[in-house]
Amino acid sequence: MTQSKPPIKPHDWQGKFLCAFRGLRVGSRGQSSFFVHLPMSCFVLAAAAQLRVTTIEWCVLVLCITGVLSTELMNAALESMARAITDEFHPEIRDALDIAAAAVLVAAIGAVVIGTLILGFRLGVYLGWWELPAYGAY
Repeated sequence: MTQSKPPIKPHDWQGKFLCAFRGLRVGSRGQSSFFVHLPMSCFVLAAAAQLRVTTIEWCVLVLCITGVLSTELMNAALESMARAITDEFHPEIRDALDIAAAAVLVAAIGAVVIGTLILGFRLGVYLGWWELPAYGAY
């Protein structure tokens, strides 16, 4: 049996970006949770555009979205590593995977709360339920 050489770690920026984009493709492929988060992110961005959120609110929403997607990718990386290590059951591996899944859950719940606060407020203003406070009050 011939062993292949391990891939050479890229030292230039182009190689690093190619590896990162490959990781994005591999990490998102086959991840059902990722394909729930991605459409929801598009919905949030479309709603934010329609409701004319402020620049700060845009920053917070985009930060929440990238936080959730990043934790989802880290969870996928741990799942992939666990599959590479063994196919057998190990309580420690199960615990690590459960902790990673919990990190995604915490990030998603935080993003939902923040998104609801920002978009809910903007929706109320849009529908005329309340007035927009004076500049600087929010």
